[in-house]
Amino acid sequence: MSIELRNISKSFGSLAILRDINLRIPSGALVALLGPSGSGKTTLLRILAGLETPDTGLILHEEKETTTRPARERNVGFVFQHYALFRHMSVFENIAFGLRVRRLDRRLIDKRVRELLGLVQLTGLEQRSPAQLSGGQRQRVALARALATQPQVLLLDEPFGALDAKVRQELRRWLRRLHTELHVCSVLVTHDQEEALEVADLVVVMSRGRIEQVGTPQEIFERPASAFVMDFIGKVNVFAGRVERGRVHAGDFILPYPEYPHEAPSPARVYIRPHELQIQRTPDEQTDPPATIARLYPTIAGVRVELECERWAEPLSAHLSEERANLLQLKRGESVFLSARRAHVFVEAAARGA
Repeated sequence: MSIELRNISKSFGSLAILRDINLRIPSGALVALLGPSGSGKTTLLRILAGLETPDTGLILHEEKETTTRPARERNVGFVFQHYALFRHMSVFENIAFGLRVRRLDRRLIDKRVRELLGLVQLTGLEQRSPAQLSGGQRQRVALARALATQPQVLLLDEPFGALDAKVRQELRRWLRRLHTELHVCSVLVTHDQEEALEVADLVVVMSRGRIEQVGTPQEIFERPASAFVMDFIGKVNVFAGRVERGRVHAGDFILPYPEYPHEAPSPARVYIRPHELQIQRTPDEQTDPPATIARLYPTIAGVRVELECERWAEPLSAHLSEERANLLQLKRGESVFLSARRAHVFVEAAARGA
């Protein structure tokens, strides 16, 4: 089941929520709608589900228009952030609910529910009530219930938002494996950049009711199409800089920028990710004036270093691998020298990225 949205707009009163949305969701893909609060992603999901109707535009499922088709006729499974399980029903009955509404044979219902219990790794818990489950288990019950009727499209509205970080990480890896097995067209709403980049085949970055960029996780991270996407995806060091004569000037950093060979300088927003900053104990031709180590934070993948310098209004953040951190043996208050391996540049006049 592929889905296409053409010129979708939606307002509530005088407030425009979605503005001329065009998007194609390939069959079998897991697509993440990613953006800050108020970007329109949940409204777009509700329109896909048939819970809201767009003011203008068309929705097509496999080239067939479904814009005004009610939710019950769209064969869509919906998973909410807060589970929405029936408290008075067991795990088994929660999963079986949609099948019983369709008046399927009891033996068929029993077979389907037991298959789903195995799929979501809850075999043996079928007689428990939702109150006897952990948050992660409840969300897996909600997902099994959504899958019970074998929907052509699965919609997930921040399904892991109410869970703690460790459970969230485990569940999104599990969701990715589950999707690979089922291959059902899925749309996930999230404001968590790491979650979107980890689980999705395609990421749709939204801002103020518009789509900023659509691409694979690697494309979104490595080649952001706008300053908003660059700023929203991951941590960045931001500079008000300039480009001229094939170079970009960002604070004390000077880097090649052949995309702008002109002599007349042009203002630019310059972004350097923490892992693109290199720290050295001694200066060379590539390094800039010294900076002072303000703080050191251990991370799972290495060490995050916060640096200060009189020439910079804001502290800079660098990320070192564990190996590099062990080699440098940095301490708070020490002076070090920095160089940048890469900068992402958005020229104000031309809005181009490097």
